[in-house]
Amino acid sequence: MNTASEVAVIKTSEGDMVVQFWTDAAPNTIENFKKLARAGFYNGTIFHRIVKGFMIQGGDPNSKDPAKESRYGEGGPGYKIKAEFNDHSHERGVISMAREPDPDSAGSQFFVCLGPVPRLDHQYTTFGKLIKGDDVLGKIGDTPVAMTHGENSKPTTRVVIEKVDIVPADSIK
Repeated sequence: MNTASEVAVIKTSEGDMVVQFWTDAAPNTIENFKKLARAGFYNGTIFHRIVKGFMIQGGDPNSKDPAKESRYGEGGPGYKIKAEFNDHSHERGVISMAREPDPDSAGSQFFVCLGPVPRLDHQYTTFGKLIKGDDVLGKIGDTPVAMTHGENSKPTTRVVIEKVDIVPADSIK
């Protein structure tokens, strides 16, 4: 199996988004994402942070449980991965790893850009781009949000990541 020809199908409550990986840019980040996806790590998590015109963020295991809402954004797989900054720009549809202030602090959380965000280039690890589902991205980006932690980014409805499937690219029509 040529893993370079695999894509991720992010199945959400709003529809599917398909991500093509940039294997040249961030091989370890991609392997980590695939490993978590295959293990079902993302199943039932939500896009817990949605910032209009900027990005939608998900991948926090805390977000599976509405009772842990105060801890959304803090969860991860229990380990950190090294940054793989590269020359792919943050543009609409680009998927990138969320992290803490330490560059090497990404784990499982990721975000998908809703527009160009050049200030993040070479600061966050981009690792792929949507090849299908831009309408779904737009729909999720338009989810109504409320204030939280001084930022207007808390979705008022749960946008669930039902699962992330890693499949051969040629199986996507």
